[in-house]
Amino acid sequence: MATLADQPPKMPAAGTGKQTTQTKDGFWDTPLPEMLRTLQTSPQGLSGAEAQQRLRQYGPNSLARESPFAGILAFFRIFADPLVLILLFASVISFVTGDQIDALIIIVIVLLSVLLNFFQEFQARHAVEKLRNQVATTAEVIRDGTAQELPVSALVPGDIIKLNAGDLVPADARLIEVKDLHVREAALTGESLPVEKTGDDLSGGVHTITDAENSVFMGTAVQTGIATAVVVHTGTATEFGDIAARLTQKPPETEFGRGIRSFGSLITRVIFILVVFVFLVNILFHSQIINLLTQGHPVDPNQIVAVRRNLLDSFIFAIALAVGLTPELLPMIITITLAQGAKSMARKKVITKQLASIENFGSMEILCSDKTGTLTAGEITLQQHVTVTGEDDENVLQMIYLNSYFEAGIRNPMDDAILKHEHPTIDEFTKIDEVPFDFYRKRLSVVVQHGDERVMITKGAAENVFDICTQVRLAGTAEPFDAAHKKTAMDTYLAMSADGYRVLGVATRLVPAQKTYSVSDEQGMTLIGFAAFLDPPKPGVHECLEALKADGISVIIMTGDNQYVTKKIAHDVGLNTDIIITGAQMDAMADAALAQQAEQGAIFAHVSPEQKNRVITALKARGRVVGFMGDGINDAPSMHAADIGISVMNGVDVAKEAANIILLENDLGVLHDGVIQGRKSFANIMKYIVMGTSSNFGNMFSMAAASLVLPFLPMLPTQILLNNLLYDASQISIPTDNVDPTLLHRPKRWDISFIRQFMVIIGPISSIYDFLTFAVLLWGFGAYTNPALFHTGWFVESLATQTLVIFVIRTSGNPLQSRPSPQLLGAVLTAVAIAVVLPFSPFAIWLGFTPLPAALLGVIAVLTATYLLLVQGVKVWFYKKHALM
Repeated sequence: MATLADQPPKMPAAGTGKQTTQTKDGFWDTPLPEMLRTLQTSPQGLSGAEAQQRLRQYGPNSLARESPFAGILAFFRIFADPLVLILLFASVISFVTGDQIDALIIIVIVLLSVLLNFFQEFQARHAVEKLRNQVATTAEVIRDGTAQELPVSALVPGDIIKLNAGDLVPADARLIEVKDLHVREAALTGESLPVEKTGDDLSGGVHTITDAENSVFMGTAVQTGIATAVVVHTGTATEFGDIAARLTQKPPETEFGRGIRSFGSLITRVIFILVVFVFLVNILFHSQIINLLTQGHPVDPNQIVAVRRNLLDSFIFAIALAVGLTPELLPMIITITLAQGAKSMARKKVITKQLASIENFGSMEILCSDKTGTLTAGEITLQQHVTVTGEDDENVLQMIYLNSYFEAGIRNPMDDAILKHEHPTIDEFTKIDEVPFDFYRKRLSVVVQHGDERVMITKGAAENVFDICTQVRLAGTAEPFDAAHKKTAMDTYLAMSADGYRVLGVATRLVPAQKTYSVSDEQGMTLIGFAAFLDPPKPGVHECLEALKADGISVIIMTGDNQYVTKKIAHDVGLNTDIIITGAQMDAMADAALAQQAEQGAIFAHVSPEQKNRVITALKARGRVVGFMGDGINDAPSMHAADIGISVMNGVDVAKEAANIILLENDLGVLHDGVIQGRKSFANIMKYIVMGTSSNFGNMFSMAAASLVLPFLPMLPTQILLNNLLYDASQISIPTDNVDPTLLHRPKRWDISFIRQFMVIIGPISSIYDFLTFAVLLWGFGAYTNPALFHTGWFVESLATQTLVIFVIRTSGNPLQSRPSPQLLGAVLTAVAIAVVLPFSPFAIWLGFTPLPAALLGVIAVLTATYLLLVQGVKVWFYKKHALM
């Protein structure tokens, strides 16, 4: 939307060749003579030479196409993510240390994750292509004083164009001459009814695009009438071009992307510190290099070989720790979890276009929604047929139905609403004549025969109907339409309009038999009442909004419709209507003030697509997770800017392409089901993250500490990788796990502070039990002189503790009262069983294992059980501290 400081475009003198850019502005506020002077044109149009000069200056009238390399660059930018870099590093190390299969698995997982992210950006580009299809291809232009049919791309500012019913408007233009012009502007404003246009200057002051009755805009459609207009903006400078430009921009970072990036940064720091620390300390404690340098004796070549071997082992050990701490299956866990969620959502009529959007869906705190077609049925209906005092009257219904039924001209949505309404019988009426609608009278009359009587029935804009009435019917009796009765009628009309209804006046008169009837016969009529129309709320919307509110989601209406209609609908669906902000008021407010008002439940009416974007980006700047629901072209930029864009199956193609989620039914109840599924998916992802980081951190810390005091590595690098592989395999079934109902009633957010604290508190508990295991192995079973026994005993204990702990961490409450899924239960118990059986298998010698005594297995079982009990106690305290219980 233009700022108040923007000025109309400054056109250079013909032939100067100066390259300038069209500026965005509220050109509709500029008086027509001044606009023509600024554009250096006249109603006779431009010359061909001048048009060519301006075409070189401003470029073709088409939506900009991005660089052919943009997609490739976007693909490689995804690899800059910290977590992606960590995983690629882990795959290289795995390959170098001989674990090619693990390396291949990690690389495949990373590529799948990158491709999913790239697909999301590709969808936005496809939406722009759909938008280009909404633009006219040719236009009637006056060049060199004659009308010509030219390609739309040839239009330039200053061109004079002709518009007729059925045309798509080819550029943003100021109207010069108008006759009966009605334009459908739903593409820009979402307004469901056609807008009447005029060639007159607007009243003083600054107006928004929704008030620009003297201008037309690219991509809108002429429904009726003809017009002449002067082109002001072309191509990317148009309002339509602005929508396309915003769709090609990289959207603001979503909650999911922000969370993954922050988590990757956390893991990077921890890995770097741990690897450097372990490597340096191992050199200091185990290397003979310091002694060799300080002895001053000749160095034995065998000693040098031993030193080099020790350095290499220390480095490989440190790197193995890094791989062990890396959550390499996180992309796979996320993908599987979200894919499971997508299947469940599809069964509930919610289609997910990008898997990552499911998590954003579950994290959504604020839902910004267009009104028409989302909260309302998207179809005008006849709501009331009343007398001038506001009482229901079947005669008003019958008369207005006869008028629309016998009307021969182009019917508008209100005529359709009348004809769909139940009505009294009209079999006894026949049509005699019609006085067609015109924009000057804003009325339409039909004459019908009923028995021996002929009745003229007129409907139209209420005040225009008042002008032809001399009587008013009250309580079945005709009385003079004097000042008092006119005030009564006007009060009723204004009250209904203020309640959001679109109101038509209805009048009748007995007319004498004659061959034809004309406008001159519309006189001396009797005002019988009003017909009121509304796009009503959908059934059940109020209950859906209450359910969303109960689950922590507030709903904000943002619509191009006027404040009266918006207030009526908001009130009917149970939303707070204390704060209603119009587009004109928004222009005088700072973004921070807009966000604050939105958080307090403000309703935004009569707003443009850019103003909707302002509200969304302002809310996101305050840390809110924002969704936007709409179904029109004008809604596409807002969907693109929001954390989660939601459209419906019957929405326009551009909206569906820009959306992340598509509802097969235009129903907030379906949306609510999808949100709950998104929260389930997020809860399962977080189970893997908090468990993986805490248990991995604990085990790797134990390994690093043990390496300082043992004369041998606490676990061989291949054993570390095998431990990690079995652990990860047991966690692949997490996406199938059940979720506690308590986790579904509030939006869940990525909280890196929570993850870090959980890792630092729960991880050391694992280390404590590792140290107890060390003590048992070293002093209870003589493992100080038997490295294979130490390796095997700790391998079994570490795998058992870090896999079984999922049953404690997966719920915020009592694990005995929250059942895991059968798949998760089976996978974890299988991993533990493999760890126990491996030392007794033929593979033991290859892996460096040795059979464990029964007594040691019993001690490990006791240690594991007490570990789980202690983690449960600490977890309950930790969750209460963070208000999660």
